Amino acid sequence: MRKLVGHNFARIRHEKGLTQEDVEARSGFSQQYISSLERGRRNPTIITLYELACALDVALLALLEPGA
Repeated sequence: MRKLVGHNFARIRHEKGLTQEDVEARSGFSQQYISSLERGRRNPTIITLYELACALDVALLALLEPGA
């Protein structure tokens, strides 16, 4: 699940043309945290996922969809 979330997050971020630093500014999560998340090394809480989804301006479920 961590790798799925990380992959989806990185894909959406790239599709929106955002850098990790852009997401840091929007979300308050550090660039290092975002990098670890994208590599599947973080186990974010549902609240964290919600806040990151808001920073990307997507639905929370977009981060959880398999095969996207």
